This record gives sequence, C-alpha cells and structure tokens, in this order.
Amino acid sequence: MTQTLSPAAAIADVADTAAPSASAPPLAAAAWGWQPVRTGSASLVEQLVAHFSDRIRNHGLRAGMRLPSVRALADQAGVSRDTVVQAYDRLAAQGLVQSRRGAGFFVCAQRALAEAAAAPAASLAQGAAFDTAYLLRGIFREDADGSGHTGSAGCLPASWMDEGLISGALRAILKQGVRAERSLLGYGLPQGLAPLRRQIASTLQAQEVPAHPETQLMTVSGVTHGLDLIVRCFLQPGDTVLVEDPGWFLIFGRLNTMGVNVVGVPRLPGGPDVQALQALAAQHQPKLFILNTAVHNPTGLSLSAGVAHEVLRIAERHDFLLVEDDTYSEYLGNMPLRLAAMDRLQRVLLVGGYSKTLSGGLRVGYVAARPEFIHQLTDLKLLGGLTSALPSEQIVHRILADGSYRKHVDRLRERVDKARHRCLRQLEALGCHAVHEPVAGTFAWVDCGMDSELLARQASEHGLLLAPGVLFSPRQAPSSLLRISVAMAEQPAAWRTLALLLERHRGA
Repeated sequence: MTQTLSPAAAIADVADTAAPSASAPPLAAAAWGWQPVRTGSASLVEQLVAHFSDRIRNHGLRAGMRLPSVRALADQAGVSRDTVVQAYDRLAAQGLVQSRRGAGFFVCAQRALAEAAAAPAASLAQGAAFDTAYLLRGIFREDADGSGHTGSAGCLPASWMDEGLISGALRAILKQGVRAERSLLGYGLPQGLAPLRRQIASTLQAQEVPAHPETQLMTVSGVTHGLDLIVRCFLQPGDTVLVEDPGWFLIFGRLNTMGVNVVGVPRLPGGPDVQALQALAAQHQPKLFILNTAVHNPTGLSLSAGVAHEVLRIAERHDFLLVEDDTYSEYLGNMPLRLAAMDRLQRVLLVGGYSKTLSGGLRVGYVAARPEFIHQLTDLKLLGGLTSALPSEQIVHRILADGSYRKHVDRLRERVDKARHRCLRQLEALGCHAVHEPVAGTFAWVDCGMDSELLARQASEHGLLLAPGVLFSPRQAPSSLLRISVAMAEQPAAWRTLALLLERHRGA
C-alpha cells in the first residue's frame, strides 16, 4: 500500500535524499538518540517535540543545523512518518525550527527575551483612581477563575453555566458538515446568520416585539458592541445623551470618550424619574436616552407600565430615540415589559444578547430597530469590523433552536434567585441593606453605611474586588451604595474579608 506524504514530509525526504554539498549545514546527527516510550503518558509526538526542544534550548543543537529527514528519523525510531511530521510542525510553530523548501528543517537562532514585567498587583495604589478601567481589568484578570477576584464584582462564574450545551452544539454543527447553511471556515453575513435572526425574531415576536428577521434585526458581537454601534451612528461630539443614574458604568466611559454631553436621569423603583426626564429633555434636547427596562443594572428593579407610557410620550414630545438595554431580562422569569413592544420599534432600538446566560466568550447579541436604522448600523458594523463571528452565531442558533436554551435559563435563574436571597440576608447581617429589594437579576445594590469607594480600595488590598456606587453615577458622585454579585454567596473568604473591613470601619 502506497503511503501519501504530507508536504512537510515530502520536503524533509527530498532533503534527505539530496547529495550534501560542501557548504551544507551540519546534520543534527546527535539528535538521533531519541527512543520512543510507548507506555508513557505523553504521546509519541509530544515526546519527540520535548526531545528536540530541550536540545535546542540547551544549545545541544546549534543554529543552522539540519534535522534528520522525516523518513530517516521514522525508520530509525520505529514510528510513523506522520508522528515525525507532526512533531516538526509543532517545533516550527514554536519558532525553534524552520522549513526550507527542498532542503529540510533547520534549527533557528534562539533570541533571549527580556524578562516580562510582573503583573500588577490586585490592590490599588494610594491615590490611584478607582475607575471603570480598574474594575474591568479586575473582572477580566488573566488569573481569574471566571469570576474575577474573590468577590466577583461583575460576571457569574463559568461553573454556573452549562458547558455541555456549547460543546454539544459544536459537535452537532461539525457533524452536519457540508450540509450546514454556511461553512465554519467562511465569513459571516453583514446582518448576521439568517437562521439565527429568524430564531431571535420568533422569540421577540412571541414577546410582542414586532422584529422582522430580514429588515428589523441584525446580530452584533454582544450587547456592548451593539450599544457602541448605536452611539457612534447617532451621536456627534457636543450632542447630549441621557443615561440613568445609577446606571451601567461601562456606557458612561464609552460616551465620555466621544466628547458628548452625558446627563443623568434619576432612577426610581418603577423606572426613570419622569418629572426629571421631562425637565432635562426640555433643557438639553437630547439625541438618545439609554436605559434598562427589565432587571435594571445595578438595582435589579424593572419598569412599571405607567412610567413606560410616560417615557414614550416624553421621547415623542422632544424627538429623541430610546435605546433599550435588554441584557438581564432573561432573569425576570416572566415576559418583560418592553418599550420596544409598546412603541412597535418606531422610536426604540432594542439591544439584547446571550453573554450573561450562555457564555461571555461567544459574544453574540442583536439589535432590533426600524429598517433604516438596521441598514445604517449594518454598514457601520462592516466598516468597523466586517461581520460577526460565524461559529459563535451557529452555536447560539443551535442551542436556541433545539429547545435546550429555555431549560438552561430556568435552571440558571433558579440558582441566581437563591444566591441573591442568601446574599441579601448575609449583607443585612453585616449592616448593609437594600433600599429597594431587587426582584430579579445577578446583583444586590445595598447601602454599606460608609464611603463605598473607600471600602472598595481597602478590599482591593485583600484581593476582594467590589464595585462602589461612584462608578454607577454619570457625575461620579460619592456614594455609600455598593453593587455585590450574587456569586459571592458561594465565596466564604469574601464574606470574612468584607465583615472584617466593615467591623474595622465601625469600630474606628
């Protein structure tokens, strides 16, 4: 039976059979001493890579030396040529060897790298700003376990999600292979994967949001990406945009970099303070109002019907658009009251996604809006980053379409609800109380009885990441309020640290 060699093997074999010239580099004959260990835990490829890499890094093989050919090494060691080819390819990927067409594989010169600077400590230097950037860096630290530092100021732990949903969907997509509507290897569509848009549209239509998949819906790389596209599309430097106070700190930072005038609207239990909204709209003539309606971040409260009607009336009277951030609505447990449903997507742009319920790494979200808005936003998406990631969209579509997503969300919501209840009771025992107890969501918003920024600074010295109220104010106003992730319910060390700091403060 004739064995077909890969290009790498063919190159190496050509080199082996070629007659050496007087100027040819010396052959790495000393490296032929490798013997496979067939009963070891490491694969033969891994053993061979380790053998050569150790000799190269220890200067047993000098730069410019030619490695044995694939055929020669395979015959001598009694392994398949494919084993040698894979090992050589991995060595090349590590920058230890290079392939020269028609000549073989040669040892590369090893350059000393400067020692990397130590990673910044978790604690905050005296006088340094406890700002949005610091909190985000803490949440997404490289050494995080999926929840940031102890305390989990932002994301739910990866262990709370269902990895099997994603791996199962990926296996199904790979098995489907060429029968898939679009190959995993290609670019996505500018407006997003069509089956996914149809699936999202069906869900929204069942919740009375009249989103047509072809004209009123597009996919984005998460809610943050969708909001970024909207503010870049509809705002210019000097324009005024209204936000909630308190509200999501990341959007405050994004708006400030654009040079727009950011004005906060006080948030009450039933939604924005409509009297303040009316006065601010008359004074500033805003272009947009960005708000949470279902499961507000950070309070966990939702919009009432009366406030929703008044917000729509004020927006129409003063001719500004409403951007409805729907990030946490899945945690509500029943059909949310949405401005997009009441307005029929005339003045409202709805932004949602799956990062908080499926996986932050998938980065799949959507924008539902009027056809002309979707057209403008799709063009801006193309200019800024071409299409969304097709594999992620295919995975999300598969999970939504086979019915497993709803069951997963129900289980996750139940766990979050129990954890939130425990968090609130534990916080009360420490003297921290919610002004209005949240009805849903992944956060507790409580008054800790002291400057929460000072508390967060002290906590950072103990590796505990907290989110102080100052970050949730568009005016950066000092606050005694604190946002706690419900994931902290399962972190005893975090509670001990928080109790110690509060006791120290009250004792002082």
